Amino acid sequence: MTLIKLAAIKQKPINNMKKLILTTSILAAMGSLSLAQNVRFVRSGIITYQKTVNMYAIIQRGITKENEALFKPAFETYKQQHPQFKELESILMFCNNKTMFNPIGNTSSIASFFNDPQISMQNNIAYTDLDTKQFISKRKVFDDIYLLRDSLQSIKWKFTDEVRDIAGYPCHRANGIILDSVYMVAFYTDKIPVSGGPESCHGLPGMILQLALPHENVSWIATKVEDINLPADSILPPKGGTIINYKGLTGKLRSILKDNTKSESTDLKAFLF
Repeated sequence: MTLIKLAAIKQKPINNMKKLILTTSILAAMGSLSLAQNVRFVRSGIITYQKTVNMYAIIQRGITKENEALFKPAFETYKQQHPQFKELESILMFCNNKTMFNPIGNTSSIASFFNDPQISMQNNIAYTDLDTKQFISKRKVFDDIYLLRDSLQSIKWKFTDEVRDIAGYPCHRANGIILDSVYMVAFYTDKIPVSGGPESCHGLPGMILQLALPHENVSWIATKVEDINLPADSILPPKGGTIINYKGLTGKLRSILKDNTKSESTDLKAFLF
């Protein structure tokens, strides 16, 4: 057998292996392309959120040496009559880069020594136009109804590597600061490429499906995401109430709360969030 024939025989398995590798690579690329083509990014729909408030923690935070003789026994009675966590539901509609956050019912309160704190309520209807950065919110402030019209609030976000699944969507964690001092933890999904979320939250590269205010003992989590093509005119700004902006509302709140300096900061956060 000549050297030329021997070389040809040795070359055949190598050529076959190259063909196999090439074929496998092509099939893998085609599979990846097919999967990419089948990925659906939700741009319109309805999200149901559950808001959870740790009432025990909030009440405990308000007990001081000055009031503990009265408040501690009242707190023990409260715990016998009320669950630790208050739960409320809301929905967020989104379409055409606009969102509308709307409470869908509050749990009934049992009369007690302690009034429900503002942070434990749901009194706001919040409309956001993410293209124009416009925010319009109809909100109840004690006995008055205001129509807050202003630009979106500034939120400083810091991204992390933490991920988790929420309502069937992969979500990434980001930590934020709003109202200068309110710390937030958010989980957003880029599978819903709308920069919205519950209440007035926004500014992440995807929809916020979970949000927590750890120091305020409040959180929101999406329990259901409905992929629905909503009509273009289904999301419109709320109407009614005295028109005001953030600066004006802050001034009014401070004048109302000035005699109760201890709760002023907490109530301001709740009314302005």
